[in-house]
Amino acid sequence: MCSSSSPIVLITGALTGIGRATALAFAKEGATVVVSGRRESEGQALATELQGLGVQAAFIRADVRHEAEVRSLIEQTVERFGRLDVAVNNAGTEGATGPLTEQSAENYEAIFDTNVRGVLFSLKHQMRTMLAQGRGAIVNVSSVAGQVGFAGASVYVASKHAVEGLTKSAALEGASAGVRVNAVAPGPVQTDMLERFVGRSEDAKAGMRAGNPTQRFGTVDEIAQTIVFLAGDKARYLTGQSLAVDGGMTAQ
Repeated sequence: MCSSSSPIVLITGALTGIGRATALAFAKEGATVVVSGRRESEGQALATELQGLGVQAAFIRADVRHEAEVRSLIEQTVERFGRLDVAVNNAGTEGATGPLTEQSAENYEAIFDTNVRGVLFSLKHQMRTMLAQGRGAIVNVSSVAGQVGFAGASVYVASKHAVEGLTKSAALEGASAGVRVNAVAPGPVQTDMLERFVGRSEDAKAGMRAGNPTQRFGTVDEIAQTIVFLAGDKARYLTGQSLAVDGGMTAQ
C-alpha cells in the first residue's frame, strides 16, 4: 500500500458510513490512520477503536468547509507522523432534495461548501505535501451522481460532477510527480445518508433496489475495499479515473 509497510492514511468525513468503514479497512491492512470530522467525542472513540486493532491512529478535528482548518489538519498529520501517503476525501452531504425549480441559494451553498469547496481545499493542501514528497495517492469519494443525472437531486448531482472534474484535473497535475488522484463513485449504499435521501421511505428504497441489476444496495465495506485498492500499489498505473461501484447501475 504505497511505498511504506505502514502507510500514513488521512480520511475526512471518517466518523460514519463509508468513512468509518474505510478507516477500519486501512487499519486492518496495518496502516497508520488519521481520522477527521467535526464531532470530537465520536472521533476520539473511533481513534481508540482503531488503536485496539494494533495500529497507530489519531483523531484531528476539522471542518473541510474552512481552508484554515484543512491546512492545519494536513500540517498536524505530517508533524505527528512524518508524511502523508494516502488521503481519502469522504466528507460530504446530500442537502435538500426536490425539483430544480424549488432549489435555493442556501441549499446550493450548503451542498457545494462541503462537497466541492471541501474537496478543493483538501486536494490543494494534500497535493502540496505529496508533490514535495514525490509520491502519494488521493481518493475522492464521488457518487454515480457524478456520472449521470437524477431528477430531484440537481444540486447534489452538480456537486458530484464537480468532484469528478477536480479528480481528473488534479490527476493531470500530479501524474509526472508520482501523485495519483482517483475517485470512487458509489451507487446506492446502505447508510444513514441514503435513508435521509429517500426520506426514510421503505417504498422509495424498494424502488431503488428493484432498479439495480443486483437487486440490492451496496455495503460500506464494499466501497471501503475499493478505496483501499485505489490507494495501493496494485493500482499504481491508475490515475484520473472514477470507479463506479454500483452493482451495474450505470451500465444500463
